[in-house]
Amino acid sequence: MNTQRYYYSCDLKDDPKLISEYKKYHTQENVWPEITKSIKDAGIIDMEIYLTGNRMFMIIEVDKTFNPIRKNEMDANNLKVQEWEKLMWNFQQKIPWAKEGEKWVKLEKIFKLN
Repeated sequence: MNTQRYYYSCDLKDDPKLISEYKKYHTQENVWPEITKSIKDAGIIDMEIYLTGNRMFMIIEVDKTFNPIRKNEMDANNLKVQEWEKLMWNFQQKIPWAKEGEKWVKLEKIFKLN
């Protein structure tokens, strides 16, 4: 199977209590099943989120059906995803250099060890 990886970053509000609560929402038993279904339905076959301080890094591995524009459209038309995003925005904050309306900022690859 041909796959591709994308890398993104987003900040959390710098509040230990909020960060702890955000992490709880992302445990296997607490993440909403409608959210994981929407992720998989978009062609995302794997997703990992890492945290250091209040900065998060997300890695997604996608199949050939994935299209970021289509994913945004699917999310915009999914009421449960919109509910989740609104809830998550209580914990998240825009990275200072993010464009208007941009939450997760795509990372630029600058090095790969061959």
